[in-house]
Amino acid sequence: MLYIVGLGLGDEKDITLKGLEAVRRCDKVYMEAYTSLLSFGLSSDGLSTLEELYGKEIVVADREMVEEKADRFLAEAREFDVAFLVVGDPFGATTHTDLVVRAKKIGIDVQVVHNASVMNAVGACGLQLYRYGETISIPFFTETWRPYSFYEKIKKNGNLGLHTLCLLDIRVKEPSFESLCRGKKQYEPPRFMTINTAIEQLLEVEEMCGESVYGEDTICVGMARLGSLDQKIVAGPMKQLLTFDFGAPLQCLVIAGETHPLEQEMLDFYRLKE
Repeated sequence: MLYIVGLGLGDEKDITLKGLEAVRRCDKVYMEAYTSLLSFGLSSDGLSTLEELYGKEIVVADREMVEEKADRFLAEAREFDVAFLVVGDPFGATTHTDLVVRAKKIGIDVQVVHNASVMNAVGACGLQLYRYGETISIPFFTETWRPYSFYEKIKKNGNLGLHTLCLLDIRVKEPSFESLCRGKKQYEPPRFMTINTAIEQLLEVEEMCGESVYGEDTICVGMARLGSLDQKIVAGPMKQLLTFDFGAPLQCLVIAGETHPLEQEMLDFYRLKE
């Protein structure tokens, strides 16, 4: 049996009772560690904290293991119970859907244990979840790679009066371009996009495209460390959020569409004072 268990957003205690029971009955436990991170994932003792509560040794599964060597733990799931731990909800990333498909194709039973994810936790800012359009991802720009396919999606959402959730890039255990050219992988230090960087890139794309989809005065909501006790939620125009210090990762941004009076009331609690 393969158990895919959502861990929630905050810390090791956010696992559900059903999820904890599944983990404790498994013979092998893996934890995915690149599409997102729990708050303790940024600390040196984060993994040991998990292992102590769950009572299991945990093997960290990086991008290479999950996307290229998944046959390893799928083979194990044929013989005994294996847990694959995912930050947030198991279906918050397409990688995990692919894992379920691969397991089912070779006859492995799969049980999914759901949990909170950024996709519903953003409701904390007061913008109603059913008024969101397509979610976008904003990658780190480089000197030679500055993709902006997200611009059209923001435009479509805006034309419908819908809010846009922007998920910000996470770079964990990414091989450097130079090392790939040499044929020997060396990994870059972890990087977590800030709301400030996201807004800088968004404004750069708007200046380039020039369709007035959004601008410095567009109302947005910046959110950091959702699900943690020190979560930060701040609303205001892009030009204000551009210089605000949201603190530690992880962070996300919402570009507001048309707002209902109740949404406006909630946003007022989080607005920056002039």
